[in-house]
Amino acid sequence: MDINTEVHKAFEVIQQGGIILYPTDTVWGIGCDATNSEAVQKIYQLKQREEAKSMICLMNGERMIYQVFKEIPEVAWQILDLSEKPTTLILDNPKNVAANLIAPDQTLGIRIVKEPFCYKLMERMKKPLVSTSANISGLPTPTSFKEISPEIIKGVDYVVNLHREKSGAKPSTIIKLTQDAQVKIIRP
Repeated sequence: MDINTEVHKAFEVIQQGGIILYPTDTVWGIGCDATNSEAVQKIYQLKQREEAKSMICLMNGERMIYQVFKEIPEVAWQILDLSEKPTTLILDNPKNVAANLIAPDQTLGIRIVKEPFCYKLMERMKKPLVSTSANISGLPTPTSFKEISPEIIKGVDYVVNLHREKSGAKPSTIIKLTQDAQVKIIRP
């Protein structure tokens, strides 16, 4: 399968409010349009996850970050520039995303991706892409496609046919930043 065909198929499913299983720059993820609260709800149900446990959004660059956050602490750009591995930042007061994606403390985790499939899909969507690990809540995060449970695979509307042989991936580093420039490492 070629990447453009997969981007097209995934885009069509997402446009119709569907959820996809797809490879990211870290582990396999379950995703949807970050502005579609019904699609977000489908992911919570599939993962059997409570809504208070928010999910992150992937973005493909600075412009998309500014669509979602009015104010971005300067330290966020420094962290993104210096990070050698995929890094998720939790920032305050997101806008223009589904309300059920925003954590009770009015924050949202985001990660800029360079992975070609994700990047091209978001370029086509012109919106952030929800990303959460491809597991039932509370169970271990699969590090390869073959570790993903059949329940998850059957529960999505489309499974992207790329990178299924890749394994040993690790979740991203997670850093929480507040408007008053406090930095807290959630997952190293």
